[in-house]
Amino acid sequence: MHTIRKIATRDASCLLIITTVTMSDLRRSAMLNSLPHMPTISPYAQDVDIDEGNEEEEETDSLGALPSMGPPPPKLHSKPRSLPNPQYAPLSAEGYFAQAAEVAVPASGLVFRVYYTPPALAPGASQKEGTVLVCHHGAGHSSLSFALFAKEVRERTRGECGVLALDARRHGKTKPLDDAKDDSDLAIDTLASDAYNLLVTIFPDPANAPTFVFVGHSLGGSVLVRASSRLLDAKYRLTGVAVLDIVEGFTIDALPHMHTLLDSRPEGFSTLEEAIEWHVANHTIRNPLSARLSVPCLVVPSTSNTGPKYIWRTPLRSTAPYWESWFRGLSSSFLSVRSARLLVLAGTERLDKELMIGQMQGKFQLQVVPDTGHMIHEDNPARLAEIIVEFWRRNEKVVVGVKKVGER
Repeated sequence: MHTIRKIATRDASCLLIITTVTMSDLRRSAMLNSLPHMPTISPYAQDVDIDEGNEEEEETDSLGALPSMGPPPPKLHSKPRSLPNPQYAPLSAEGYFAQAAEVAVPASGLVFRVYYTPPALAPGASQKEGTVLVCHHGAGHSSLSFALFAKEVRERTRGECGVLALDARRHGKTKPLDDAKDDSDLAIDTLASDAYNLLVTIFPDPANAPTFVFVGHSLGGSVLVRASSRLLDAKYRLTGVAVLDIVEGFTIDALPHMHTLLDSRPEGFSTLEEAIEWHVANHTIRNPLSARLSVPCLVVPSTSNTGPKYIWRTPLRSTAPYWESWFRGLSSSFLSVRSARLLVLAGTERLDKELMIGQMQGKFQLQVVPDTGHMIHEDNPARLAEIIVEFWRRNEKVVVGVKKVGER
């Protein structure tokens, strides 16, 4: 049994959405300001209100952040506050993406939360003439870490380039399709299959799908590198893959210190404002505006009557068995991607030997964004948007005689 839902759009057109009644009863308000040419999300999807910033039960279901690869930050103990600090009040995602949706993907057994701003197309143009940046967050983060970046891309391209950001399994608001099913498998192949399955669900026809540019932060970069070959084999168009601040050698060497880094994290927080302030104070996120958008999704209300009111959605220690497999072989996989390649780092000292050789051979484009931490896309979204848009324009609209990045 199915119900048919309508989603409001700016031009007053309507998009029919089908969802199963067995899914959790979500809020019934319409999506905010959907642009035209939104692809039909099938077989199942349900619209959700993008203005989620003031609902604690909606804004707080994700896991904690994977610390940046550096010395442990000072441990800031959570202290109860008599009043929340308005300077760190959570913000709504309204205005940063055009749409929010939940997309059921039976192949993965998940209902994915996605945020989407479709590309603005000329009247009568089909969606295959557009380009969409597909953004995958790192371990412990969520799609809203790309909120400021998505807005910058839209403004710099005047809407010509769309942005689709997704929550991975056990992150953000993505959840099992069946509440009884286990979604704890975080193997790299599983995560790559999830990303692929989601894209082919939203854009089922390769011939009519937009051209994609992959943008993956940390673990998300590793996931999209692995997913790229499957997408190309299925005849989808992929202009390039951009990986943000992750290098195999540097990361593998840092893994033995991860548990020490996790010891510096508080067990939880008394308020959402305190959670946001902690991330800013210890420089996990250096941009307070972005932290106010993204951090509320990293914690959930505690069910215990004792201890902090908000706790991490999933303790990162529980993901430890996957850490090495997430990044082992990443450098060679990245260099073998069959499209243009871009690596964006916070510091050049993070290159490993394989990437150094690849850079000297011109196999990928390297950009460094100074004065940022591991969360480049949150710390300086304007500069990253400038880099990604230039990468897209250079490689998608190639002038005759000019080679793409990585081509010989």
